[in-house]
Amino acid sequence: MCGIISYLGNRKNAGKLIVDGLKKLEYRGYDSFGFVEAVPSTSSGQRNGKFKLTKKVGKISEFPSSTFHFPLSNLALGHTRWATHGKVNRANAHPHLSADRKVAVIHNGIVENHAALRKELQKKGVQFASDTDTEVIPNLIAEFLKRGNLREAVRKTAKKLKGRFAFVAMVEGEKKLIAARNGSPLIVGIEKFFPKSDDRLISKIDGSAFFIASDVPAFLNFTRDVVYLDDGEMVEIEPSPKKDHFHAHFFEIENGDEIKKRVISIDWKAEKAEKGDFAHFMLKEIFEQKETIERALNQDERQIEKVAGLIRKSFGTFFIGCGTAGKVCATAEYLFAKIARRHVNVIFGSEFDTQEPFLTERTLLIAVSQSGETADVLEAYKIAKKRGVQTVGVVNTEGSSVARHSDVVLPVNAGMEKAVASTKATTAQLAILTLLAYAVAGKLDEGRQMLAEAASQINDLLNPRYSEHLEKIARKIKNVESLYIIGKAADYPMALEAAIKLQEVSYIHAEGFAAGELKHGPLALISRGTPLIAFVPTGEYRADVLSNVAEVQARGGRIIGVSAENDDLFDEWIRVPNVGNAQPIVNIIPIQLLAYHLAVLRKNNPDLPRNLAKSVTVK
Repeated sequence: MCGIISYLGNRKNAGKLIVDGLKKLEYRGYDSFGFVEAVPSTSSGQRNGKFKLTKKVGKISEFPSSTFHFPLSNLALGHTRWATHGKVNRANAHPHLSADRKVAVIHNGIVENHAALRKELQKKGVQFASDTDTEVIPNLIAEFLKRGNLREAVRKTAKKLKGRFAFVAMVEGEKKLIAARNGSPLIVGIEKFFPKSDDRLISKIDGSAFFIASDVPAFLNFTRDVVYLDDGEMVEIEPSPKKDHFHAHFFEIENGDEIKKRVISIDWKAEKAEKGDFAHFMLKEIFEQKETIERALNQDERQIEKVAGLIRKSFGTFFIGCGTAGKVCATAEYLFAKIARRHVNVIFGSEFDTQEPFLTERTLLIAVSQSGETADVLEAYKIAKKRGVQTVGVVNTEGSSVARHSDVVLPVNAGMEKAVASTKATTAQLAILTLLAYAVAGKLDEGRQMLAEAASQINDLLNPRYSEHLEKIARKIKNVESLYIIGKAADYPMALEAAIKLQEVSYIHAEGFAAGELKHGPLALISRGTPLIAFVPTGEYRADVLSNVAEVQARGGRIIGVSAENDDLFDEWIRVPNVGNAQPIVNIIPIQLLAYHLAVLRKNNPDLPRNLAKSVTVK
């Protein structure tokens, strides 16, 4: 949820590097932010002196770098917060210091046993300055430092914490970074990696500088060589005796044993993480769907066929996801029934534990995740592995926890997605699951051709005039309190997804329903002028959905039809191409654009919706 970044290297502007990195991580949290710099006590910078701590409430993007005075420093860490424990105020902002102000920590996750640990520390005379769960971490480290070195202090602290966490620590007077992970993402970036051989699985990694962050964009301007920490692992970074570079060593939290880690080169370009000529990342990412759907189809045919074979052989296939990915999975249930004549089970990741009695070694679990770090999905993986279930990850982030722990990976290939509300990753996920349904039916080539044609028509659809048409519709409904969306068959989960998009960025109360369910209760919500967005197919089910639309119109509702064909019942028509089984993909795109324009017209930031963060790494 939160964004963390730290730096140790030869550059002398560590504070500015941290601030710049935090701005690239703002999608992970933007309630408050802070950073701490280790200011050298000697002109040579060989020894770190006092900490310089800065904390602010609000979005870091609202503070230009000129706001801050950065002292000479080559060691710093910073944090942008999405509040869980404790109110949004300066005291609760990270970094947190120990009571003796000797240890600084940034943390992502939740310490579930923080209350008990706090009481334990208070009995020893420790006074706390915040309401957060995080503050127990630096104070535990400080206690263990009285009887040992920093590595052991961090290791013992990590062993006492319950819950999902990732934290980075530094100690006054030591030119060293140390971090630990259990459940929340943590990535080590290596500037000027010095490989001593072609083998990238090594125990001691050399570089001119190191970053430790919760996501790659934080340091993408400096390196694409990374190491992903796994659960139960920690890393210590310290100067080399040669003084011109630094070492990273990796250890098991449980026993302190040194381990080997693999250095991976990320195939991302820094410029892809910028808005370019677009006003917001959300708009940029919507328009990138011209290319991302085609990239999603660029799958290794052997991998697709392998997964299709696993589905055919399984005795129970489960699709899981959370939020938008959960709606993508729900769409797959209809697609597999129609295309492959096969039933699949769909359940939200947070509910998967209820299905444990049905899991066997013949079960298959397919997880759909943009970040690959969603806490509820990773908890589902633990349950699945315990029961011998095979796993497939449909993920957009290479090297993520879901990707590393899956037996088979199907990459989404959508590229970096910075806006909190998912757009291009959503349609890419839909494309992959549609392709998979065709593969299970033995019609992979047919599915690939159909989706390629749909991608071509999306390319024609996404143009400035189409966006202007949706902005005009947005102007007509921007002041409504509520609106509703209906769909039938595969369009029903897309109605649910449309509601999520509208809720996330416009803050309008929006709900999605199965079209035929309106008359069983929700019709009572309709009054004169209430907008209803209807996904209306061109062939099968068209008459059924139009009948439901007529019920709303008769009660004074304002009908916005999303369809390849116009109809007299529509007050507003949003044209979409007729693309057969790819219809859910094209239907959701104009609603993404409508939600974007509503957000802008209502003076909301569509990239950073209130109370939400991009990657939900807590339960």
